[in-house]
Amino acid sequence: MQFQQLLYFVAVAETRHFTRAAERVHVSQPSLSQQIKALEQELGAELFSRARGNIALTDAGEALLPLARRILADTETARREVQELAQLKRGRVRLGATPSLCTGLLPDVLRAFHDLHPGIELLIQESGSHDLVRELARGSLDLALVVLPLPSPSPALTTVELLREDLVVVSAASAPAPRRPVRISDLRDQPLVMFRHGYDLRELTVGACRAAGFEPSFTVEGGELDAVLGFVRAGLGLAVVPAMVAARAGRDLRVTALARPGLRRTIALAHRSDVAPPRAARELQRLLMASRRGKPAPDAP
Repeated sequence: MQFQQLLYFVAVAETRHFTRAAERVHVSQPSLSQQIKALEQELGAELFSRARGNIALTDAGEALLPLARRILADTETARREVQELAQLKRGRVRLGATPSLCTGLLPDVLRAFHDLHPGIELLIQESGSHDLVRELARGSLDLALVVLPLPSPSPALTTVELLREDLVVVSAASAPAPRRPVRISDLRDQPLVMFRHGYDLRELTVGACRAAGFEPSFTVEGGELDAVLGFVRAGLGLAVVPAMVAARAGRDLRVTALARPGLRRTIALAHRSDVAPPRAARELQRLLMASRRGKPAPDAP
């Protein structure tokens, strides 16, 4: 089994078209078809069904696709790792994080990292913890900031607790002030602005309301972080957000603490257990771990 064969296989699987796949990997269509046929012969199974011009994966193809993607991703990671200079003058880091962490935690850390290593390219993917775990497993990310506990714990991932953060209630500064501090039960009769499905913050808030014996009511739901804060500013309702996000939200939002025991979330840094992150990613990991102690990391040796 050759690397190029896996590359061609993934291209056909993702385009569902031999000619477009050949264009994507810059080879002739006959050459690509020949390599796919050789791969099928080596594996002893057809990878694609070709009924009436429609290309579809067979059961064997479905089984091979995630493995092939992982092999290609690991090969790319290895290539970049070898090419990086020892002084971290070039390279890249692929970091996943939930939107609230991109707003609250990452700006200062990424600025510090960029100041130390201006030649390192930073690729940030915003998504929920469930999607980030999947992207880590596929090899599409080097590191991810996720919320614990994970929706689907995986022994293939290593997680290190980074910090625990309080959640707070935000409301429009022009709206009547809620009682201080806000109890979860106080949200029973309050209109809420709610994040879309898949947000960890949505699950935390809705779960807390249900534990208090009621189903929350939403004036608006389905937004991303910036949209939710904008709807709150417009006076459409309250929202429960991380304290770090609230601290950056501006004076047009009022921040109110939740009554004890309150709501907290645990943030962890995750990476694949079977593959060491590239050196540039390990340097960013070092800065993130230092940030939880509230002090800058020393220069790397």
